[in-house]
Amino acid sequence: MTRTVVAGAVIDGPRLLVAQRSRPPELAGLWELPGGKVEPGESPQEALARELGEELGIEVTVHETVGGRVEVAPGVDLIAMRCVLRDGTPTATEHLAVRWVDADGLRALADAGAVVPADTAWLPDLLALLDAPDAQ
Repeated sequence: MTRTVVAGAVIDGPRLLVAQRSRPPELAGLWELPGGKVEPGESPQEALARELGEELGIEVTVHETVGGRVEVAPGVDLIAMRCVLRDGTPTATEHLAVRWVDADGLRALADAGAVVPADTAWLPDLLALLDAPDAQ
């Protein structure tokens, strides 16, 4: 059975929320879309809202998926979903840092090799969301 991990593309106008990993050692310091594991009985949307609340102290509305599924390990798939911030200020509790980036900032992180490898599959989709005239 495939286990699902969810990642949130939290969009606020022309900005995307990214979080800097603290672990594991091979990913520490790299930037990612925050999220976590879907627990038994949870939908991916419920899991993502829960994880973002636990990890960042924010409330979001979860929308459609962004890009395709990414296999991160045998039997473990990662999916991203667009989210809109409803309440709270993102705070790094399990990450080294959090920050908002625009399309150019995301490109700069990717060009520097500072994005978690699994998340790079979504770069074209994320950039399209950020570059959209009505981005949100």
